[in-house]
Amino acid sequence: MGALVGQHAVVTGASRGIGLAIARALAAEGARVTLVGRSLDTLMAAAAEVGRGARAQAADVTDEAAITRALEEAAREAGPVGILVNNAGGVDSKPFKRLTADDLRRSLDLNLMSVFHASRAVLPGMLERGAGRIVNIASTAGQKGYAYVAHYCASKHAVIGLTRALAVEVAKSGVTVNAVCPGYTDTDLLKSSVDNIQSKTGLSREEALAQMLSGNPQGRAVLPEEVASAVLWLCGPGAASVTGQSIGVSGGEVT
Repeated sequence: MGALVGQHAVVTGASRGIGLAIARALAAEGARVTLVGRSLDTLMAAAAEVGRGARAQAADVTDEAAITRALEEAAREAGPVGILVNNAGGVDSKPFKRLTADDLRRSLDLNLMSVFHASRAVLPGMLERGAGRIVNIASTAGQKGYAYVAHYCASKHAVIGLTRALAVEVAKSGVTVNAVCPGYTDTDLLKSSVDNIQSKTGLSREEALAQMLSGNPQGRAVLPEEVASAVLWLCGPGAASVTGQSIGVSGGEVT
């Protein structure tokens, strides 16, 4: 029997990469998993890959009404949400002098407000039951600065601030709130970033990747499954006293 049997877990941004790895890990430990994202077709394919009764629920996480409805429907179909993993997010790069207020708003909507909306939707039920896990996938960009992604860094720093504040607020309730902060991870997002560097600099793919990973003491990209392992631990019974933390999975890049 897995450690999460009987739990209903929701993972946003779950159709690929880190989100899909997290969904797999939670399902393998017995959780009923709902995968949330924008494209129902893509989510259904991912849910079929996860197996174990995983279900797909389409919603735009930046739309408060839409994500609230989606989570209510998920709870009706699969039971109260006991685990929420806020993984949805994204980044684009641009020099600060070219950033606009709209760029910042879009980053905040996707990376911060999605966490806020989904957490507000499930937290009342968790508090009523006296148990729950909220895990926010932040980034090393929430722990340090990177050039050309000031808007992304701002949004991820805000996620960590929200995590710490909410964790203190609900600490006596049986609900824990934590953040996991991956470094550069072997996903499609990393591949597109390498392509972007290569096109703008003329570097080879190997040189571009090495440049991105130069800050990682281990000298390699993090694996999605390694991020999922950290999330799985935080969702288990052994982490009941772990709350308000920002746990780096970055090969020692941030210490």
